[in-house]
Formats: sequence, structure tokens, C-alpha cells
Amino acid sequence: MAGAYDDRDGKIWMDGKLTDWRDANVHILTHAMHYASSVFEGERCYNGKIFKSREHSERLHFSAGQLDFEIPYTVDELEAAKQEVLTANGLTDAYVRAVAWRGAGEDMGVASAKNPVRVAIAAWEWGNYYGDAKMKGAKLDIAKWKRPSPETIPSHAKAAGLYMICTLSKHAAEAKGCSDAMMFDYRGYVAEATGANIFFVKDGEVHTPDPDCFLNGLTRQTVIGMLKDRQIKVHERHIMPEELESFEQCWLTGTAAEVTPVGKIGDYNFEVGALTRDISEGYEKLVRE
Repeated sequence: MAGAYDDRDGKIWMDGKLTDWRDANVHILTHAMHYASSVFEGERCYNGKIFKSREHSERLHFSAGQLDFEIPYTVDELEAAKQEVLTANGLTDAYVRAVAWRGAGEDMGVASAKNPVRVAIAAWEWGNYYGDAKMKGAKLDIAKWKRPSPETIPSHAKAAGLYMICTLSKHAAEAKGCSDAMMFDYRGYVAEATGANIFFVKDGEVHTPDPDCFLNGLTRQTVIGMLKDRQIKVHERHIMPEELESFEQCWLTGTAAEVTPVGKIGDYNFEVGALTRDISEGYEKLVRE
């Protein structure tokens, strides 16, 4: 599948039924378009099975609750809808996007309690998120924007509005020839990339930021489990910027990113080492079991 995302063949599940891809549209006065009242999930299907599918559906419900709305479909109904979309589009290896939002209704100010909640699920073929960086190591910029305090945003929801500064940071990074950007948090600690969690290796042990003000990704949790199964010590903690110089290896995790090695962050260089490759290859095998 290629071309603009609004001009493709196929089917999208929307509000309980399959819709022709080009007809899966919303009104210009949709509340989410104006006030970011939207949550979503990015999922990957391998060999006909969505990895951690149910956990994604459960998190979609959780995120909606964080934004004070309720998804009008149960987790089981979302699970069935995903399979319906994959089957309708003839996909066995795909990226799956589920999204829920406040639609157009009686409210068009900040408040939107009277507006209906809409839900859609789409799926398409999508290769490596970072292209050939998956093998050679991604090059990251350091973002000027910081992940905000959880007192200012619902930081543990996968909510559309939280990605505004991520888009700005990734655009700035790409303008410099980088694949992505690493972000600090509001206190100055290392946080994450624009759409992926981050890990570092030093002296055979792994260090990863404590997700106390950003999303604790499902892939992140999976990789931590893999490391512990390998008897590798994992330190979930606050990481200071000056520590970057001492780390030997680095990788990113996310449903889209999977496990992607990092070769450079700003002026800091990292080896695409044995542990990074082992975790990347191990993850590739795990998701296809």
C-alpha cells in the first residue's frame, strides 16, 4: 500500500462497521481536531497475530479515561474489530492504528461532554520506522522541548495532544539529517525519544529512565522482561545528561520502532554492540512466536 493516507484502497473499521478507506472521514468541527480530545494505539501484527493486542486495547480504554471520556466498545469488541480489519484488507503483517476521539456534536468550546465518542481502526503495511537505522544505528538530535510535569498533562495516557512537541522535535531533527530526537524532562533528566523509550548499556548493565512523566511503553516493558530473563541487571532511574558520555550502547523501543540501535545522540557516540543486537534479534523472534 502506498500513496497519501487519505487516498488508498481498503477498508477501515469506523464506529462499528467497515467503511471504504476513502470514505472514513470526520466533520471539520470534530472536537478532537480543535482541542486534541483524542487517544490512540499503535500496534504491530506479525504472521497474523497482533503482539500484545489485548494490552493495547486495555490501554486505549485507560487513556480515554484519563481524558474524561469512555470508549463505547468493550475490549473484546475492539479485539474483534482489529481482526475484522486485518481480514478485510488481506493483511498478516501490518501496523494497526486504533483511535478514539470526541466527535462533532452540540459542544464546540473547550467542554465536550455532549459530543459523541467516535472510534476507528485502520491497518496497513509499514516497514522499519527508522529505515536502515535498524541495522546501522539511528542518529538522534537533542530536542529543545522537554517532557512536561505530570501535574500539567495526563502523561501516562497515549493522547494525541501530548505529541505536539514530539512533532516539532522530530521535524527539527530531520532538518539536521537525524532520524529522531532525544528529549529531556521538565527536571532536566533524560526522558525518551519523540515516539520511543530509550535504553543505555554500561559495564554489562542496562539503564533506562524512570517513566514517571512519560509513557511506560509496552515494548519497553517487554524488553525489560527479556533483559531480566537473561539475568542482566536493569536500573530504572533518573539519568543525568552528563552520564550520556559514559554509556557504551543505546537503543530505542516502541511498537513502531521495535528495538532500534542508536549510534549517535548529539555529540555522543554509541557502539551497536552485542547486547543491543541480542535484544533486537530476540525481540524479532519473540513477536513472531
